[in-house]
Amino acid sequence: MEIGIYTFAETSLDPRTGRATNARQRLHDLLEEVELADRVGLDVYGVGEHHRPDYAVSSPAVVLGAAAARTSRIRLTSAVTVLSSDDPVRVFQDFATVDLLSNGRAEIMAGRGSFIESFPLFGQDLDDYDALFAEKLALLLALRDDERVTWPGSRHTQRIEDRGVYPRPVQAPLPVWIAVGGTPQSVARAGTLGLPLALAIIGGAPQRFVPLVELYRESARRAGHDPATLPVSINSHGFLADTTDAAIAAAWPPYQEVMGRIGRERGWPPPTRARFDAERSPQGALFVGSAQEVIDKLLYEHALFGHQRALIQLTVGTMPHDQVLRAIEILGTEVAPVVRAEVARREAA
Repeated sequence: MEIGIYTFAETSLDPRTGRATNARQRLHDLLEEVELADRVGLDVYGVGEHHRPDYAVSSPAVVLGAAAARTSRIRLTSAVTVLSSDDPVRVFQDFATVDLLSNGRAEIMAGRGSFIESFPLFGQDLDDYDALFAEKLALLLALRDDERVTWPGSRHTQRIEDRGVYPRPVQAPLPVWIAVGGTPQSVARAGTLGLPLALAIIGGAPQRFVPLVELYRESARRAGHDPATLPVSINSHGFLADTTDAAIAAAWPPYQEVMGRIGRERGWPPPTRARFDAERSPQGALFVGSAQEVIDKLLYEHALFGHQRALIQLTVGTMPHDQVLRAIEILGTEVAPVVRAEVARREAA
């Protein structure tokens, strides 16, 4: 089982200090975090794409290219690439370049995005939300599969007549995951296309998402794909510290600030401490606690989903850099070896 982390490179208000982190400092800290994740043996590092003042990364490939030069083994993925508002040719070229720089460690996690700022920014109409993603994903996969591409064009993609697309990546094919937030149609599409699934569970009981993973595997089976060859990633919020109390003290204030702010934008009720505590309980969605608590929850979810990858977003809001580094160290040295060994034992039994 692969274990890793992902970040949105937050520059939001730090509730402890009342100040926001500037983008320059956040990106420097991010590179230190990915270096440490590589050094302590984590498998994956993901970087999200946003086009808002509270996040520092609008181009994951640029950041991952810098990370490629400072790491040696960890896989480097977007989390996610907002394909609907981008050009699939440029997305492929950018990540092929990261793949070359990293000697075959790049991945694309393609999604429709959890925010909408990129759509008007790049001249897209939100009424075309579904069609944009479907048509651009089809082109991205065609670019991945063949060096020379002929593409008829569509409402949202350009016509291409027998053109070579370069550079070509080390990996053949370059991994493309479909990132979903719980929409059955998106899950079924990933299975039908035979693409790996990244399922975000950031609230509610994880057990409620089991039918979605079953739908994914059944959709793959019906389309002629072997579900056993298609990995599933469960992506969640969390934070680790040496003690439970320390993890809660670090995670709750920024979680409250971020989820409250986003909730006001979307009409959600404000987060409460009681709800936060329920979410970090053994059957909740949050991975907040000590090493043993995170081990237990990872194994609990593996029993539910039988997934091959687990990613934790450690910084849901601005957090002290030294505490983030310590969380990465705990995840890599204390949690990951135990979880990998137990999953291997279960699979061999």
